[in-house]
Amino acid sequence: MRLKHLAIAGFRNLGAIRIEPGSRFNLLYGLNAQGKTNLLEAIYLLGSPRSFRNARLPELIRHGERIAQVQGEVESGGVLSRIRLTLEQAGRRVEIDGKGIQRASDLHGRLNAVVFSPDDTAMVRLGPEARRRYLDRAVYMGDIGYLHCWHGYHRILKQRNHLLKSADRSGLDSWTEQLAGAGAEVIERRQRYVALLNVRLQRHYATISGNGENAGIGYCPEGVQATERAGIRADLLELFARHGRSDERYGTTTAGPHRDDLAFCLDERPLKAFGSQGQQKSFVLALKMAEMDNLQAIFGEPPLLLLDDMSSELDAARNGNLMEFLSQRNTQVFITTTGRSPALTRAATHCAVFRVEDGNLTFEGNESHE
Repeated sequence: MRLKHLAIAGFRNLGAIRIEPGSRFNLLYGLNAQGKTNLLEAIYLLGSPRSFRNARLPELIRHGERIAQVQGEVESGGVLSRIRLTLEQAGRRVEIDGKGIQRASDLHGRLNAVVFSPDDTAMVRLGPEARRRYLDRAVYMGDIGYLHCWHGYHRILKQRNHLLKSADRSGLDSWTEQLAGAGAEVIERRQRYVALLNVRLQRHYATISGNGENAGIGYCPEGVQATERAGIRADLLELFARHGRSDERYGTTTAGPHRDDLAFCLDERPLKAFGSQGQQKSFVLALKMAEMDNLQAIFGEPPLLLLDDMSSELDAARNGNLMEFLSQRNTQVFITTTGRSPALTRAATHCAVFRVEDGNLTFEGNESHE
């Protein structure tokens, strides 16, 4: 999978940009607040219905502009596709090869991209919501059916919470049964994904960190012991019954997949409590590499890798391990840093270098190291 051409207009602080990215490594360097992360965000949005920064749509449109556009020519499976994203205050439109699409599923798999950014590292230290958001986004990238069942669960959840807030709670049992059924599908798909991810995580952690610690990820939904859908549904019904009084007291559903968490561990100890900053960063990057493996297994080719703010996220040794690993894979990579890093360009083969300044991009040439 390759992004062959990129054109941007009216997006955040970026000027009018037209570039042909390098087929392997692309280094985007410049001072902070110049637009480097915005460029990665634009690339990501060509293949995803939502920004990895959880931004609201109006925030994506440059101040003073009515619309923003991102266009990309993508090669996947030997086939070229032209994707055009138009953002307006009222919504977004996506066209593929000149034809508008109506469903997110029509875009799914056209441009797969995995992002590693400071926000991803922060999710280790933040609350469960940040980790759930990461999990849901990662599951969706490889499982088109997940988005439908996730939305279905939250629609039912909204109805149940509305009843819990009202004086008349007739019909609550019916909505609870529906919520258990929808929640069972969400949990089953999450469990399946995390099991696949865990198998790949340890290998990548060892590569990046250079040590023998045992990395693991776990998803243990509250009150659920089963691993198949019918059993999960039964467990959820029992869970909702146990929380019935607190749900009525607080007027909201206090347990279920919308409250679950992920466990990150090193040597069977919580990463948040016992992991150093370097270990936490290595762990999250290893998660991202495991995501890439998963997407390659599903789609038959590696996704793009977007590495944001590498100069602050990894030390020299971990950067070196990562670049050595990536140089052995047929992956298109976009890396942002605050400086033109000789270490990165030496480690990368066929690296296209771009300077980002005040929202504008300047191509500074290709560096090749065989």
